[in-house]
Amino acid sequence: MTVAVVLFTSDLRLHDHPPLHAALKAADEVVPLFVLDPGIHAAGFDAPNRRAFLADCLNDLDASLRRRGGRLVIRDGPVPREVRAVAAECGATEVHMAAGVTAYAHRREERLREALGGDGVALRVHEAVITAVAPGAVTPAGSDHFAVFSPYFRRWSQESLREPLAAPRTVRVPDGVRGEPLPDRAQVPGVSPGLPTGGESAGRDLFSRWTRSGLTLYEDRHDDLAGDGTSRLSPYLHFGALSPVELVQRSRTHGGPGAEAFVRQVCWRDFHHQVLAARPGASTEDYRTRHDRWRDEEEAAEDIAAWREGRTGYPVVDAAMRQLRHEGWMHNRARLLVASFLTKTLYVDWRIGARHFLDLLVDGDVVNNQMNWQWVAGTGTDTRPHRVLNPLVQARRFDPDGTYVRRWVPELGDVDGRRVHEPWRLTAQERSALDYPEPVVDLAEGLARFRHARGRD
Repeated sequence: MTVAVVLFTSDLRLHDHPPLHAALKAADEVVPLFVLDPGIHAAGFDAPNRRAFLADCLNDLDASLRRRGGRLVIRDGPVPREVRAVAAECGATEVHMAAGVTAYAHRREERLREALGGDGVALRVHEAVITAVAPGAVTPAGSDHFAVFSPYFRRWSQESLREPLAAPRTVRVPDGVRGEPLPDRAQVPGVSPGLPTGGESAGRDLFSRWTRSGLTLYEDRHDDLAGDGTSRLSPYLHFGALSPVELVQRSRTHGGPGAEAFVRQVCWRDFHHQVLAARPGASTEDYRTRHDRWRDEEEAAEDIAAWREGRTGYPVVDAAMRQLRHEGWMHNRARLLVASFLTKTLYVDWRIGARHFLDLLVDGDVVNNQMNWQWVAGTGTDTRPHRVLNPLVQARRFDPDGTYVRRWVPELGDVDGRRVHEPWRLTAQERSALDYPEPVVDLAEGLARFRHARGRD
C-alpha cells in the first residue's frame, strides 16, 4: 500500500483541494495532517478570534473526512519535525501541501524540503490553492509583479482558471498514525462575542445563501455600512475553508454587475498576494517610503488608545472600532476610513493599526492586512498616496441616516438622523445628556499636520 501525507495549512476544506486530489491519485492511502505550529504562537499571530475559528474549521474538516471513511490527524510541534515523524510512521513517500507567499511560509517550505529530503520523501507544493491565480502566473514586462491594481486586474481576468475539483467520496487513512485531540473553541479565552462559526460547511452554506440573496445587489450595496451588503466570506477565505477558484467560477456563472464587482474583490486579494510574494519585506517595511516621521506610541498614546477603544469623538470611526471588538470583523468601507483616520488624520504609524487589527480580526492575515494598511497609509500601491478620507464625508455617504452609528454607539442612540454624525453640534442641553467624548482632533488641524509632514502644504 502506498501512502501520501497531505499537510493542511490555510486550505481547510475538501472541495477544490488540489493537494488532496493529487495525493489520492498518487497513493492508496492518505494521511490528512494539520500541525499546531508553536511558531505561530511565538510570532503572536494566534489571536483568540482566529484560534477559535480555526478550532471550528478543524472540527468541521475532521467530521467531513470521517463521513468519507477518514479522519484528520492533529500534531503539535515544529512543522518539519512533526511532518517528518508522521511520514516515517506511515511509510509515506510524498507530502503534498499548498504554496504560501509570506516569508514565514517560504521558510517553512524550505525546512520541510530539507527535513523530508534526507528521508527520501518528496515534497509536492501546489499553486493556486489559497489564491485563484498563482502569484507568479501574471507578471508585467520587465518586473516580477504588478505594482498597480488596474493593469493586474485586466491580465488576471484573462487567465483561464481550472474547473473546481469535487470533494473526494472516500479517503482511506492508514491505521496507527498518532494524533492529538482536536482543539475546542470553548476552551479559547478572550473571543469576541459575535464571532461567526468557522468551517467549510458554514462557509459553503453562507456563500450559497448570499449568492441567492446578495450577489446580484453587491455592486450597489457593498459600501452600505448599515445595510451590510458584503459577503462576509473573508474569514473562510483566510482559512481556506472556501476555494477562491470556486467563488470566482460560480460568481461568473451567476453573472451580472454584482458578480463582476465581487470577482474584482477576489482579484484584489490575489493582487496583494503577488505583491507580497515578490516583496516579502513589505509585511513590516514601507513598500514605497514617503519618509514619514510618524508620531510614535509614546507621543500619540492617548489618541491611539481612543482609536482602539472607539472613543475618538467621531461616531462612524468609533462604531467601526466597536464592531471590530464585538465581531472580530469589520465592514470593508469602515476598515478604509478608520485606517485613514489613524494614519493620516492622527498621523500614527500604519504598523500600530495593522497590529491591532491582527489582534482582533478573524480574517487577519499578513498579506491582506498589511498590504491594505499600506495602501491606505500611502506607503503601498495606492496611486493617490496622499488622499485622506474625511470621516464626516464618509459617514454622510455610506451611513446617511446614522443607522450604523446608532447600532454600535448606543450612547448616541437617541440622536436622530444625520445629526448623530456630529454630536459636537448638538445643543448644550443635548450634549450634557450624552456620555460621549469630544473629538480627539480637529479634522482641519489633522489634515494640515499630515500635509505638512508629506511636504504638500
